[in-house]
Amino acid sequence: MEAAGGPGVRAAWKRRLKGAGIVAGVVLVLAGSFVGWSNAAAVLAGRGRLQDDLQQVEAGGIGLVFGCDDRFQGRENLYFRYRIDAAEALWKAGKLRGLIVSGDNRSHHYNEPDKMRRALIARGVPADRIVCDYAGLRTLDSVVRAKEIFGVDEVTFISQRFQNERAAFLGRANGMKVSGFNARDVEGRGGLKTKAREVGARVKMWLDVHLLRTRPRHLGDPIPLPDWD
Repeated sequence: MEAAGGPGVRAAWKRRLKGAGIVAGVVLVLAGSFVGWSNAAAVLAGRGRLQDDLQQVEAGGIGLVFGCDDRFQGRENLYFRYRIDAAEALWKAGKLRGLIVSGDNRSHHYNEPDKMRRALIARGVPADRIVCDYAGLRTLDSVVRAKEIFGVDEVTFISQRFQNERAAFLGRANGMKVSGFNARDVEGRGGLKTKAREVGARVKMWLDVHLLRTRPRHLGDPIPLPDWD
């Protein structure tokens, strides 16, 4: 009779560990492939539709500026400044009929759309050409609400390229004709952290569209845009 822990038992454990290692390896490969595919899907959605050159942006569109706070850890948030810069440039170049500024309005003291609106007015964009979407809690909410609440079927996204690509995927999945103007990106440590988080955000993007069928947290009655023609 073989003693406990003898050669036969050890061989069986080695076989089990080897099998578990193979399964874990397959799972890791599949997971990595899915992460890679979901990130590539956003890039493909924006290909040929997102512009770095202002002159390449088609005129006459409705701009959708994605919100963020104007301050971050007590300092100026460059993502905010560069998005406002991009929206201002589009407006002054005659590329837009009007703008939707979409962001979070979680409390009386935190209101992204109002901050964007004030910043754009200070840059010379007429107040009557700016509409606030106070329920743009995330990119998906902003994109879907632009179509379902504000009736926008063709839109020009205004943000950094990484967010514009994700928005292009979401917009096309919701039957929109999408384009975009890429704001200047943020360099340094803050930019690297944002790009690391973006990998996971694109996985969630794909799951939201193809598996979870995620809807905006807040919808409501349609809000027709002003006659900007």
